[in-house]
Amino acid sequence: MKNILYILLLSTQIFFAQNGFEKGNAYYAKGKYTEAVTAYESVLKDNKQSSELYFNLGNAYYKLNEVAPSIYYYEKALVLNPKGKESINNLKFAQKRTIDEIKVIPKVGFGKLLRDFTGIYHYNTWGWISVGLATFFLLFFIGYYFSQRTLSKRIFFFGMFAVFILMVIALSTAIIEKSHFDTEKPAIIFAERTNMKFEPRDGGKPLLVLHEGTKVFVFETIGKWKKIQLTDGTEGWIETSAIKEVK
Repeated sequence: MKNILYILLLSTQIFFAQNGFEKGNAYYAKGKYTEAVTAYESVLKDNKQSSELYFNLGNAYYKLNEVAPSIYYYEKALVLNPKGKESINNLKFAQKRTIDEIKVIPKVGFGKLLRDFTGIYHYNTWGWISVGLATFFLLFFIGYYFSQRTLSKRIFFFGMFAVFILMVIALSTAIIEKSHFDTEKPAIIFAERTNMKFEPRDGGKPLLVLHEGTKVFVFETIGKWKKIQLTDGTEGWIETSAIKEVK
């Protein structure tokens, strides 16, 4: 009986989450973007999330000319689906509405090659690839163990060796990607205008004046201050209330 009640409760939650998502789509299609935002955010309140939901929220806020929220939700969509072409393209359009023109320093050398490779998939995907390869390794081992012919044993042995190498690479990549995901903390400035300081304290001349929609990376927190880095490598301190972390 308890299991039946749990299934009914779960089904009801999923229904209302989908209902809110569909309502948001209907409002968006009619040009009622404020209502669409409310409907989409009702889904988030039920602790439901997806790259599609965040993407649609970004679109709705973009239509409302709200720069920071639109960029924020496109970034959240890309966290769940890093290769989402529509999210990437719409994010570029939203970023053109920001005031701050901060260059992005591209990575070079081995570090770039490594990130390009590990970033092909989400760390969960790399994990499942590792599991799949481990299954193939087991099958090759069984074939090697039970095979009676010398040629078959050699084929299974070399296959087992090759799969093992690929499994180690996939598992290492999953670990690297997970570490990168945990250590990288992007955030979006929501304050219309805020000062970036040399030190975590009030007063004094600001290092820079930043505006809503600018992307930063958080490294440290002291009291009401966060140490951030801009995409051009500039580091400083900003009030916690001025930003919203993506992850």
